Amino acid sequence: MSFLKGYSNHFLKQTIGFVSLFCKMYDISVFSFLILTIFASKYTIKMKNFILVAILLLVGGNSYAQKKKDLIAEVAKLKSEATEMKAQLHKIKKSKTVNLEDSLQKFSYAFGVEIGTNLKALGIDSLAYPIFAVALEDALNGNEKLSSQEARSEVQNTIQKIQEKKAKELSKAGDLFLAENAKRKGIVTTESGLQYEVIKEGNGAKPVATDKVKVHYEGKLIDEKVFDSSIERGEPVVFGVSQVIPGWTEALQLMPVGSKWKVFIPQDIAYGQRGAGGSIPPYSALIFDIELISIEK
Repeated sequence: MSFLKGYSNHFLKQTIGFVSLFCKMYDISVFSFLILTIFASKYTIKMKNFILVAILLLVGGNSYAQKKKDLIAEVAKLKSEATEMKAQLHKIKKSKTVNLEDSLQKFSYAFGVEIGTNLKALGIDSLAYPIFAVALEDALNGNEKLSSQEARSEVQNTIQKIQEKKAKELSKAGDLFLAENAKRKGIVTTESGLQYEVIKEGNGAKPVATDKVKVHYEGKLIDEKVFDSSIERGEPVVFGVSQVIPGWTEALQLMPVGSKWKVFIPQDIAYGQRGAGGSIPPYSALIFDIELISIEK
């Protein structure tokens, strides 16, 4: 029995040494080693039980070591990707300087201006630009994440929602503006909702719907942004009284030749829901300074 006990002790010491070396090789926590040391100090453990426990600990330790190595490798990979992304972002920020002498850069910039102008006209004032760039590259390389039909549907639906929201805001803003404007001294409001203020009263004849007139004018949105001006161009225009928006047709027939009026036109007798190009959004109330110069024969 003493021989067996000594043999077991010797075997346990060798096993512990092996486990210790194994732990160092595979970067395993000393937790496994401490457990074996505790077991080695208790001679009541049967040999086959000890061997079984040792094997389980070695296998478990090996699995833990592998998982730890995998985790370290994954963290290193993520750090590398983050560093690369930062470098790309820095490159993008630096690339904002455009060299218009370079034909590719000039074309790319010009194409961007065209797209941006069209988006602005549609009422789109913001995009996730990095995603937009990714989509362009994917489309050019044939790696689209959406089909053409899906992309078209998404764009159309989103633009429609944006325009409907903006239209409601503009319509409400115009109504509020005209309601307040009507309270000002000197403002005359007609049955249609047209408002006008006489700046200078002429003493000539008043045109009728079939007449042609020569006028100077300047058109503004309610935020005072000028969208058209014959005054700036330095040349009056001639057109038929009935060939313009309803608000103009009504105002002109109330004005004696030689008059200068400031006219405020509600959206429903201006361009309404269609707007006018990129300069007059849908549902916009408009302001015009009009000088009626003459009735043309």
